[in-house]
Amino acid sequence: MRICVFAGSNPGTRETHRAAARSLGEEIARRGYGLVYGGSSGGLMGICADAALAGGADVAGVLPRALMGREIAHKGITELRVVGSLHERKAVMGALSDAYVALPGGYGTLDELFEAITWAQLGLHDRPIGVLDSDGYFTKLFEFLDEAARDGFLRPFPRLSRASTAAALLDSLAPSMPAGATLAPAPRP
Repeated sequence: MRICVFAGSNPGTRETHRAAARSLGEEIARRGYGLVYGGSSGGLMGICADAALAGGADVAGVLPRALMGREIAHKGITELRVVGSLHERKAVMGALSDAYVALPGGYGTLDELFEAITWAQLGLHDRPIGVLDSDGYFTKLFEFLDEAARDGFLRPFPRLSRASTAAALLDSLAPSMPAGATLAPAPRP
């Protein structure tokens, strides 16, 4: 079982977000899951990966060649895959994972989260998706999504879980995760 984590390549300004990233990595390892993420040693990505590694989890990173200079590749992870593009990164991360989780982050994190949701709505995967809403980071995003649904621009997405702790989030995703690692291929970029 592998959890794909989307997270900021920066650590952010709040310790609560860094603590959430650590907690998620620890909880992934405690449950015997593996972690798949963007491959960086920095930011919330690196914090989550370090915590998962410290707990004994296998950690696979996927980093586009073009970002090797910006996002310093994590040298201590179990496996680092260098790919040709951001599109390929998302496809490979999805192919290696059984569920998606978003931590706080910026445009890239939101892009990854929304692409996973879009793929699910189109029936291209059936993996559960959740957000770790540390310190209410995603509250306004959910308010926006509710408004967009009320205005008829989106259908509500009931399979999007949201929790304020790593344990609660993984508990909410567990019933929808396959028994064992059934890694269906993700959509092609």
